Amino acid sequence: MRLISVNVGAALRLGDSLTGICKASRTGPIKITTLGVMGDAVCDKKFHGGPDQAVYVYGGEDYAYWANSNGLDLEPGTFGDNLTISELSSLSVYVGDRFQIDEVLLEATAPRIPCATLGQRMEDPKFPVAFRKSQRSGFYCRVIEEGILEAGSDVTHVPTTDSNPLSIVDMFELYYDPNPSRDSLEDALATPIAIRDRERLTARLEKLDA
Repeated sequence: MRLISVNVGAALRLGDSLTGICKASRTGPIKITTLGVMGDAVCDKKFHGGPDQAVYVYGGEDYAYWANSNGLDLEPGTFGDNLTISELSSLSVYVGDRFQIDEVLLEATAPRIPCATLGQRMEDPKFPVAFRKSQRSGFYCRVIEEGILEAGSDVTHVPTTDSNPLSIVDMFELYYDPNPSRDSLEDALATPIAIRDRERLTARLEKLDA
């Protein structure tokens, strides 16, 4: 695997909201901290950013899917991804998987859930529906080890050692499940998911108990 691109965005207005989804590829060494890519804007902090969703990753195979299935020849960073990695698919990543890139060590924590901002970015209000159906969500990461990385670097994928791993796809589908089972909620909560998802799934489990 290789780091195709490092993408950074300033706060721009789309519709009525400020967003950092519009990112451009950067060359040269880039600092990654526990709060994300240095210089990258995070505007809607209710749903984005923070230590458990510091870096958003999208795979080269996922971009190839959009090109092959939908005729969309998209540049890295189009979906707001901070890091675009070759030979990587969202369909093959699990919560707790780690990615070593130069000095930086990342851990996958959550899928990206499409919203209206993505539709505005794609100039297609129906695009979030297509994104949801594709299951190619990309994934957020927490930063285990800060440091410097650079586009073109090798990427080492270290699978989670969890005995009952939760895939990013299963986590994505669980978000949309109106009637999740107790087992599915407990299994998800036993993995190193992002804090926002942990709070949401804990509330759903408590609702079952009630």
